[in-house]
Amino acid sequence: MAQFDTVRSAGVGARAQIDEGLKAHMNKVYGLMSVAMLITGAAAWALAGLSVTSTPTEYQIGAGEYLTGLGYAIYVSPLKWVIMLAPLAMVFLFGAVINRLSASAAQLYFYAYAALMGLSLSSIFLVFTGTSIAQTFLITAIAFASLSIYGYVTKRDLAPMGTFLMMGLIGLIVAMIVNWFLASEGLAFAISAIGVLIFAGLTAWDTQNIKNTYVQHAAAMDQEWLGKAAIMGALSLYLDFINLFMFLLQFLGNRE
Repeated sequence: MAQFDTVRSAGVGARAQIDEGLKAHMNKVYGLMSVAMLITGAAAWALAGLSVTSTPTEYQIGAGEYLTGLGYAIYVSPLKWVIMLAPLAMVFLFGAVINRLSASAAQLYFYAYAALMGLSLSSIFLVFTGTSIAQTFLITAIAFASLSIYGYVTKRDLAPMGTFLMMGLIGLIVAMIVNWFLASEGLAFAISAIGVLIFAGLTAWDTQNIKNTYVQHAAAMDQEWLGKAAIMGALSLYLDFINLFMFLLQFLGNRE
């Protein structure tokens, strides 16, 4: 593997410097991801709270629970499609403009994306019980940490697995689009199961890829580049976590 050749070819002092830099880089990646997760969770919880009222309105969603005007706009009106698709558009746009942004601007963009994702995911607080959401989040966090650690410490080259997983992800997206029209419970179950497996694998693969990318470019030590690389790495792991959580929630979540 190229990254190990890079480390072996360096002297003892250089290897120690690369190791220290890698630890700092990974800590920054996980730190950025954690802040984004907090922003997403806070935004989703706050918006869900503002969307439901006990005062009777035209749109009842449960016993003694009704949608507010904001809730109707987010979850019922055509605006819901904009909210659902906007995070996807922002991801593609981020990849297109990252080279033109400063590291600080890219970080701000990432946090804005996390807030918008919170808006998109806020409906889970209306569909699932708070206890099941918390339990699923904890299970996801444990699984994610284990998979990410594996991706970081393993000497096995996960690149071939990554190619297979990306192909599987494309197939998964196609299946999800098809099931929007079919509304098949059996297909939805299969999609959730495959989604868990795909994003479990991507968590390990992305972690190794972040590590390898740093090692391969360690000699340059361009701080601006390293800052952007940390943000892009955090975004990759953030998306792995969110998707792993959402697919697990389909199995473990108790519906209201």
